Amino acid sequence: MTYIRITKQFSFETGHALYGYDGKCKNVHGHSYKLSVTVFGKPISDKNHVKYGMVIDFGDLKKIVKEEIVNVFDHATVFNKNTPHIELAKELEDRGHNVLLVDYQPTSEMMVIDFAKKIKKRLPEHITLHSLKLQETDSSFAEWYANDNL
Repeated sequence: MTYIRITKQFSFETGHALYGYDGKCKNVHGHSYKLSVTVFGKPISDKNHVKYGMVIDFGDLKKIVKEEIVNVFDHATVFNKNTPHIELAKELEDRGHNVLLVDYQPTSEMMVIDFAKKIKKRLPEHITLHSLKLQETDSSFAEWYANDNL
């Protein structure tokens, strides 16, 4: 049976600030992110299997990405946990805002690396994460490819 890549797209709204950055993005701001998740595998060949003909059910992939990424990052503000913005983060949390403190600078590049790790852990053994594309604006995105990270 032939290997196939399938892609599911997601969107979420997230705020962030880039500590130490020399431009406008040092200020708290937000993006309407678009995430494309592409997985790789062989369609199920067992004609008696409920998912016959699928690499993975789009609904199963959706569940993984929603639980690991979308539900966590949507309408959250993300800060590097080592940032001086920590006081602002605590103030926002005290006021009921969803704040995420991460171990990295919350750029699209670093976020897509984080997302790849989280998604790979949840995929069935016979499915491989092929690539991620995280788009933060209409003209700017970061991509992660498994082949580049062997």
